[in-house]
Amino acid sequence: MRVLILCTGNSCRSQMAHGFIQSFSRDFEVHSAGTKPAERVNPKAIEVMKEVGIDLSSHRPKSVEIYLNDQWDYVITVCGGANESCPNFIGKVGKRLHIGFDDPSDATGTDEFVMNEFRRVRDEIQAKFKKIFL
Repeated sequence: MRVLILCTGNSCRSQMAHGFIQSFSRDFEVHSAGTKPAERVNPKAIEVMKEVGIDLSSHRPKSVEIYLNDQWDYVITVCGGANESCPNFIGKVGKRLHIGFDDPSDATGTDEFVMNEFRRVRDEIQAKFKKIFL
């Protein structure tokens, strides 16, 4: 099964979703991308995923443009911005879904509060995608 996860920056939510879905089965080919890719994956996203045994340290944000001609079983947007600006795919797309999550990188406050927001969103992402793919 081929899955593409889209977000605006491809630095946080889409990367976490990518990590979880890939961990569900070796039979899944998972990619993530952004409509306006960031320079790097958010270090806090890497940190909270490491807490659950998933290593995102080698992941890099990519542009959705490189995937437009490919065939996908699922194209899933995880933020409103990517859902609204998602380009048209030339390749075949089986199912297109939007499953929105809060952006933990918008959280402000103490370090503890911000990290807890990253954990909360991480756990929500895991729960939603388990329901779909397991």
